Amino acid sequence: MNHFDYRDGVLHCEDVPMPRIAEAVGTPVYVYSTATFRRHAQVFRDGLKDLDRVHLAYAIKANPNLAVLRVLAEEGYGADVVSGGEMARALAAGIPAADIVFSGVGKTRAELARGIDEGIGQFNLELEEEGVVLAAIAHAKGRRAPATLRVNPDVDAGTHAKISTGRAENKFGVPIDQAPAMFDRLAPLDGLALTGVACHIGSQLADLSRLEEAYRRIGTLVADLRAAGHAITRVDLGGGLGVPYKAGDVLPSPADYGAMVARVTAGWDVELMFEPGRVIAGNAGVLLTEVIWVKPGVANPYVIVDAAMNDLARPALYDAWHDFAAVTPDGGRMTANIAGPVCESGDTFAMGREIDTVKSGDLAVFRTAGAYGATMASTYNSRALVPEVLVDGDRFAVVADRIEPETILAAERVPEWLTPGAPAR
Repeated sequence: MNHFDYRDGVLHCEDVPMPRIAEAVGTPVYVYSTATFRRHAQVFRDGLKDLDRVHLAYAIKANPNLAVLRVLAEEGYGADVVSGGEMARALAAGIPAADIVFSGVGKTRAELARGIDEGIGQFNLELEEEGVVLAAIAHAKGRRAPATLRVNPDVDAGTHAKISTGRAENKFGVPIDQAPAMFDRLAPLDGLALTGVACHIGSQLADLSRLEEAYRRIGTLVADLRAAGHAITRVDLGGGLGVPYKAGDVLPSPADYGAMVARVTAGWDVELMFEPGRVIAGNAGVLLTEVIWVKPGVANPYVIVDAAMNDLARPALYDAWHDFAAVTPDGGRMTANIAGPVCESGDTFAMGREIDTVKSGDLAVFRTAGAYGATMASTYNSRALVPEVLVDGDRFAVVADRIEPETILAAERVPEWLTPGAPAR
């Protein structure tokens, strides 16, 4: 459920009509619903109600906007971060350092040191050398870094190849069969408090059986590690639960997921860590856009909108589907291609899709754009960086400015030897 619906024929976000936002901020613009973020945060937590010890760490990469993070911090969520920049955002949003999990396959030594200084609650180690380096840095500071070892269970998530992380050929984690020996070598190191294992097999997961298979392998590993004398108190089960992008799609609910986790992890006697991202943010946002032209085509007309692949990259990257809807539909339908103004054939959101009838000047939205939307935006073709708006009831605020090309240009420099009249080399 989300809080984007029609009232008197006009699409609203909570109690704010979309045309009001377009008039005040311009388009394209991401629009987020506070009520939807809160509801999804609560529904995910409720889905895990049968588990004894749970730690929720929102995956910041899904939507790192500071205002969004503040809302989720108020809902009691920690943060899963994959860079020093995301760590800084989490801290700035008021998320306690102890509730931050630092994941990621390429954490630098400087980022590890910063995490230790801040008192980060958990480092998810991606390779043995990282554990050795983390231990040395922490020991030099008179600290012990809390950590888990991320393992790769070699389970195909059944999702898009570019968002799959749990197969043997993926770059993430250590092979599960090598984990026990690696744990034996890392656990005794001064400066390291290695207390568990972590696992994450992919994103936009629609089949709980894939997750169940991975978790059962993790359960066997936990038993083996304990048999070897290791104290295992934490297991990080990652995130990746999918959301419906197309009207009518049905995916496992947090309650379905929680029931599976409770069944599989019974008797583990650990704190279970979860890193939901898309399932919290996806349906909490839309990308509001204006139709520039309806251009005749060979088979179908092209609806050219002012949003582009630099604003919403998922269709170009993953052939992803986002429902497209008019803000003030007149009841008519048309079959069209939807594309943006960027000079790339890949700047196409849909081909031959049945949509609301639209014309030049009409407003429309791409739905389910709250996750992996603005966070992946760029300024390709020297376009402005898309702004973000947060709605709360009948009020809204710009929570990320539109960064205009002139501002971006002002940050660039021409070396003196390229200035007019400069002497030849």
